[in-house]
Amino acid sequence: MLKILNRRWTLMNPDTKIHQIRVSNMQIQHHLGQFGKTTFSSNSHPCLGENVRKSESSSFYIVRDDLLHPLVNGNKARKLDALLPLVEECSGTDVVTCGGCQSAHAAAVAVSCAERGLKAHLLLRGEQPQILTGYSLISMLYGSVTYVPRSIYANREEMLSSHANSIGGSVVHLDDLLKASSNHTMKSNFQHTDDGQSSNSKKTVIVNEGAGDAIALPGLIRLVQYLSQDHILGKGQPLKIIVDAGTGTTAVGLGIGALCLGLPWEVTAVMLADTVEGYKKKEQSLISELCQCFDLPMMHNELVNWVERQHPRKFGNVLKGEIEACQKIAQETGVLVDPIYTLAGWELASQLSQQRRKGGAKVVMLHTGGTLGMFGLAQRYKSYF
Repeated sequence: MLKILNRRWTLMNPDTKIHQIRVSNMQIQHHLGQFGKTTFSSNSHPCLGENVRKSESSSFYIVRDDLLHPLVNGNKARKLDALLPLVEECSGTDVVTCGGCQSAHAAAVAVSCAERGLKAHLLLRGEQPQILTGYSLISMLYGSVTYVPRSIYANREEMLSSHANSIGGSVVHLDDLLKASSNHTMKSNFQHTDDGQSSNSKKTVIVNEGAGDAIALPGLIRLVQYLSQDHILGKGQPLKIIVDAGTGTTAVGLGIGALCLGLPWEVTAVMLADTVEGYKKKEQSLISELCQCFDLPMMHNELVNWVERQHPRKFGNVLKGEIEACQKIAQETGVLVDPIYTLAGWELASQLSQQRRKGGAKVVMLHTGGTLGMFGLAQRYKSYF
């Protein structure tokens, strides 16, 4: 753990707010949309520590990482927690990354880079919308945006490298920085460019789409360490940790953190963009990369329980009733979730909290942020809004 967590961080501290959501069923006859007769209420100041054991059934805790930062929140903030200090330590000046038109990752990189005096170059898939909203607007305001045809975007590695080389100066891949930092060779390897220029020269760092690499894992492990403190969720209480899964990196980071700290926590990820086989392959790859970079003994796989979402659909599509479900949750609890990602986690957490027996594992949902994506959805699905 010391090898992984003994580093500089983007977030000054890993603190986050925790709320408790009570789930109840109304005694009425008619059906009320996606959640049927279910209603919710929120306690924004729940008793934690030893009191987690005593909490009532039909409730779950929610880790409000969506409140970390007005624009950089959720798992994007956790992934960038260990990433940007590496860029600074290698004297990086520019960052190149990519994502969809409404990419929360791209916007988070742009804002975080601007706050630290770095320049972000964002390659966004497809055509520029007629009206910029949500994350596309944030990306434009904070970074340098280029819209890329889908045919070119399909080969992300070549696209990122080509754009990085066009900026000028030297180019460094993020995974190389991770290996160098874990081997304590950052300064010797990256203090100067290949042609002997000073460390003040332009240096561009390539960050893959979604920051779905091993460098994203320490921030999630740091979060687990924070949550496991005795006065928060504690180390001895069995927990079911629920998270939505895009690339699956967040879930794997939580699983590694729980394993390394010996916690009786089960991480369940709701799959949104791939098959079980695809997510398991990603899990194995991330664990192998992390162990290799930090010279750790190989951990066993299957740290995450990958499950289908309650209402399967093609990734990115909104189904009838989902906007109303998000609206219901917002009005009853003050928590904003989105239909693509976090609604899936809420559905499962709500379901499991009602099934939980007295004395069993408590249910905890990690809110992965991304709520500005609702603006983009409102553009695409006008009839639902």
